[in-house]
Amino acid sequence: MADSRFHRLKVADVIAESADARSFVFDLPQALHDAFSYRPGQFLTLKVPCADATVQRCYSLSSAPGIDRAPKITVKRVRDGRVSNWMCDSIQPGDELDVMAPAGVFTPRSLDGDLLLFAGGSGITPVLSILKSALVNGRGMLTLIYANRDAQSVIFSEELRQLGQRHAGRLRVIHWLDSVQGIPQQRHLEELARPWSMQECFICGPALFMENALAAMLALGLPRAKVHVERFASLPDLPATPGVSVSGVSAVPGDGGVPAAPGAHTASEMPPASESASTAPIVNAAIETVLDGNTFTFICETGETLLDAMLRADVPAPNSCRSGLCGACMCRVESGSVNLNANHVLDAADLTDGWTLACSATPASATLRVVFPD
Repeated sequence: MADSRFHRLKVADVIAESADARSFVFDLPQALHDAFSYRPGQFLTLKVPCADATVQRCYSLSSAPGIDRAPKITVKRVRDGRVSNWMCDSIQPGDELDVMAPAGVFTPRSLDGDLLLFAGGSGITPVLSILKSALVNGRGMLTLIYANRDAQSVIFSEELRQLGQRHAGRLRVIHWLDSVQGIPQQRHLEELARPWSMQECFICGPALFMENALAAMLALGLPRAKVHVERFASLPDLPATPGVSVSGVSAVPGDGGVPAAPGAHTASEMPPASESASTAPIVNAAIETVLDGNTFTFICETGETLLDAMLRADVPAPNSCRSGLCGACMCRVESGSVNLNANHVLDAADLTDGWTLACSATPASATLRVVFPD
């Protein structure tokens, strides 16, 4: 059975951004404009066939809504990256890919404030979307600390230079090159960020870079609620679907290896966690959910996840991977408790603050109130 969450989109253009990164611009039919409206910092989930499985990957949108003419993702070649390397080598304009509508919560509530942005390597993709949106639609000052292996691997170097000229006085870009300065440690990032340490902060990049940047901001005294970290893990392969193909190109070779998090941003392994002292299943828990200012009430049946119950009750809950790996369905438990059965996104501070993942959470109390972020 076809997965109705995915839509087949044509690749309108392929842009070489650096020696090992390509951007893919999608031709969006008018009928899908509403479904593919997005906020800066969100991502797309792509599905491509391998020889023995269907592979899904999340890629952040590097385009900015209302500024760029079409949605665009940027993919970087990575070592042993099945899908990222295949896309960079094989996808051409006119090819078609199966794509899910935008999702994700790595996005500012307001574009008017001052922002401190950390990006490492291909982690620049959602950060660039946020940066461009804030420059055009906001009034704040923006500081970008951008780490790369060397000068040749800097993605969007020319675009960032032009943005700095166009928005002189509002955009500050600080480049860090591992080949010159070594791998950035927490102490280095603390010193770089110190002058702007009380600004709302967004962090995306390789796992170690994100951990060091997060530790740096907390050490500088920024409240955890003002630090936003984008984490992805590789989505599990699905069984191969007979007759499914990517239009115009050969399928990804099945190499039998464990997929990396290609082009996206590899997360540290987050410990599975429970937000409840009880693991006993609850029969027919009464749920109240607040989403986009609307309140929904429904019953979550025994064994159902919150997301399954929401979708059954026609609650338009955001979701993507449905595996506890992408964070698209993050919501906060305001009363009651849940058991969180799979989690590769939320850290200990998130769990303490009441955040959970609707796709992996089951009720552990007879009543429950959860609120999705605005």
